[in-house]
Amino acid sequence: MTQKTATALFRPALADVPQYKPGKPPAAVDGLAPYKLSSNEHFLPAIPAVTEALTEAVNPATYPDPAAKALTTELADYVQLPQDHIAVGAGGSEIVTALAHITLEAGSEVIYPWPSFELYPQASALNGATKKPIGLTEDFSHDLWAMAQAITDNTRLIFLCSPNNPTGPAITGDEFNAFMAQVPSNVLVVLDQAYWEFCTDPSAVDGLAMLKQYGNLVLLRTFSKAHALAGFRIGYAVGHPAVIAAIRKATVPFGVTPPSQHAAIVSLRHVNQVLARAHSIAAARDEFIDALRAQGWQVPDSQANFVWLPLEEYSTAFEEACVAKSLAVRNLNSGVRISIGPPEAMARVLQVAEEFRQDHLIKQ
Repeated sequence: MTQKTATALFRPALADVPQYKPGKPPAAVDGLAPYKLSSNEHFLPAIPAVTEALTEAVNPATYPDPAAKALTTELADYVQLPQDHIAVGAGGSEIVTALAHITLEAGSEVIYPWPSFELYPQASALNGATKKPIGLTEDFSHDLWAMAQAITDNTRLIFLCSPNNPTGPAITGDEFNAFMAQVPSNVLVVLDQAYWEFCTDPSAVDGLAMLKQYGNLVLLRTFSKAHALAGFRIGYAVGHPAVIAAIRKATVPFGVTPPSQHAAIVSLRHVNQVLARAHSIAAARDEFIDALRAQGWQVPDSQANFVWLPLEEYSTAFEEACVAKSLAVRNLNSGVRISIGPPEAMARVLQVAEEFRQDHLIKQ
């Protein structure tokens, strides 16, 4: 089969779909312990109660509950909303894809901040929609004014990411309300809160409170980050019943396995432990930012479990310097995202950062 013939097999929209690139693993370096700081994973395992629960027998011959009823019940109790306000999927990524499926098609438009979560343009392009990425402000926050100005009669979906991946700032409640006042009611707004547990800014938007005000709002949350369950693929949406019913139609049947459900339920029942660990990571994040700033780096505020270095043309060189020290960071070309890891990993990154400034920036 020729390449031309193979291309003809696919929808034209596929040509505009960027491929998702996962975080790289660390390179092996003699004498150094490797640290993967490229995927925003929790550097600790799941809480002990979850690990203990995973030893319980599961029959793999039977299908999972397609409604994930047990987990939906727990989540509804946790967020204090009826069960018809909750949709569960195989990670936040499946929820993002489902949201694109239920709103976007050829001729429609989607607005999202950039840089932000890389799945937004991918899921949107797969549906043939026109992508309208909006650059961030000078402090690497959402440019909500520009996003509002980009809305047209063809806009159907808007993604907001708070805290923003990969740069870290969170949207405040006042900023969010001012933005929503400019959004038509027929445009669905997604508030992606994948990292909300790490947020310590009291002025940050309260997604659950905002749901009471806006019928065209849906929240996206996950067990992959603060709950340390990335490998179990559990994400969920919180929204109004009509939106949730549509999401449920667009998710894969049986996508949430019994072990995944069980792990998420147990973790949710010990959420105080989860939040305490998230706050300790937030404290380590703030210390890391302070140390980088003390070296002379311009680092934006972060409310997530990662830090953004806006390196621009030096991004690849910095990544290579980390690789030489058995550190994997996420190079996004305009900058490098560094996930918070154990203390020894962060100390090594600081050493690399100091040497890099001396060798590449200060000597200019």
